Amino acid sequence: MKAAAGKVAQLLVVMFLVSLGTFSLTSLMPGDPAVAILGDNQSPEAYAELREKLGLNEPLVERYFTWLGHVFQGDLGTSMVPPNEDVTSLIGSAFAVSIELAVLALVVALVVSIPLAMISARRPDGLLDRAASATTFGIMSVPSFVSGLVLIALLVNQLHLFPRVGWVGVTDGLGQNLYHAALPVITIALLEIPTFTRVLRGDLVRTLQEDFVLSARAKGMPAWRIMIFDAFRPSSYSLITVLGLSLAQLIGSTVIVETLFSLPGMGRLVVSSASQGNITVIQGAVLVIAACYVLINAGVDLMYSVIDPRIRRVGA
Repeated sequence: MKAAAGKVAQLLVVMFLVSLGTFSLTSLMPGDPAVAILGDNQSPEAYAELREKLGLNEPLVERYFTWLGHVFQGDLGTSMVPPNEDVTSLIGSAFAVSIELAVLALVVALVVSIPLAMISARRPDGLLDRAASATTFGIMSVPSFVSGLVLIALLVNQLHLFPRVGWVGVTDGLGQNLYHAALPVITIALLEIPTFTRVLRGDLVRTLQEDFVLSARAKGMPAWRIMIFDAFRPSSYSLITVLGLSLAQLIGSTVIVETLFSLPGMGRLVVSSASQGNITVIQGAVLVIAACYVLINAGVDLMYSVIDPRIRRVGA
């Protein structure tokens, strides 16, 4: 119980520091937000009026706590750029796209990489292991924009199987949603498959040399049963860590894929807001992405105790 309370307190401290760093860095960005919003052809009075309206004349500490109070109420402010939309709504729409892409891509990557890692680990340095290693190395060497362009050229331009651009939300139909998400998801998944495969393969090879596995083999248990029920679980710690980090990273770092397929995700939102000097959107988006990192890492810690009850007992 004390350990759980300590983790919650640590999480709150980290979130406070993240919010403070996010607000401070974006507030200290070079340039005048009033000029970025109105352009450089307005009168000094117009700039002064906008700064007063946005609270830019207040001390940084006072502005931070005012902003933080609104954040606790679920209010991330209003976009500084016309049409001055609600930042929470903007981020909510973009986050839904990014989280769906990230989750689907990781599911696809796991579906491919787990069997591939098991096949490779069964006979290290064998023919299948070398073939899998060469394949994953080749995939890893291809940048995401190149693989995306290849998929577009083959599956869109040549075979006409998927749409080139556009996004359909889940509320507008699950089938159309998955149809439009397919190519971006495959493009992102190709980046993760090599890492997942190599991490799991290495841990499986080591686990298969453990005494309890050798004992199971001596008892005549089938190789597939040993791999799935005995070796996979203790070999999945590193995979879970990489999976959590990948999920957190993908939420805000798929700018190239989102641009390539014209998707309204978090990456494009941050980049477009930065080019417009839209500080309130940048602050809100960076805070949400950073919060995802913190919460997902906390979730990874919880997953460890689910996989291995000994960890839960030690931390109790």
